[in-house]
Amino acid sequence: MPVSKRFIPAVLPELIVFDLDHCVWLPETYTLDSIPTTKDKVIGSLGSAGNGCTGVKCGNATLSPFPEVVEIMQAIEAGTYGNIKVAAASSADTPHAVKIAKSALQLLEVKPGVTFHQVMARGWPEGSTDHLQIGRTPPLSSDKATAHFPVLKKLTGVEYTGMLFFDDCNWGDHCGTVVRKCK
Repeated sequence: MPVSKRFIPAVLPELIVFDLDHCVWLPETYTLDSIPTTKDKVIGSLGSAGNGCTGVKCGNATLSPFPEVVEIMQAIEAGTYGNIKVAAASSADTPHAVKIAKSALQLLEVKPGVTFHQVMARGWPEGSTDHLQIGRTPPLSSDKATAHFPVLKKLTGVEYTGMLFFDDCNWGDHCGTVVRKCK
């Protein structure tokens, strides 16, 4: 069932925060060789929205978002969830992985002509990237609870209780750690 047809709760978070690797897309950016450009776009079906950029070539592999995430972003872009904002909290392993992630956000589309970056920028001051906390370069680190989330709270003004966080961490519980440490 399309996201837009599902139950929408009466109370929504102010901010949805996504990890990127293995949560928004595959494969993980640290495994990729090159930073994608417009010539690396893979065009395919964006569901009922039409055709657009559904992946980006990064050397020998293609980085592609999960179809369900595309649906969620389409619903956010359409205003299904009101004025909800979107952010990223990704501990991409290397500066190269960070560049791949930022480029992919600028290229991957949720509907023809509308990129992930544009949907994630909705509601933030024009040109701001404060809501995109990607990487491990200080002040960021591998511990999102002590790095990414305090930065997001400070720069966005959204309290932790107003955030909903999605993370896929296989070696620990980033969501649980954020709940325990971010009060």
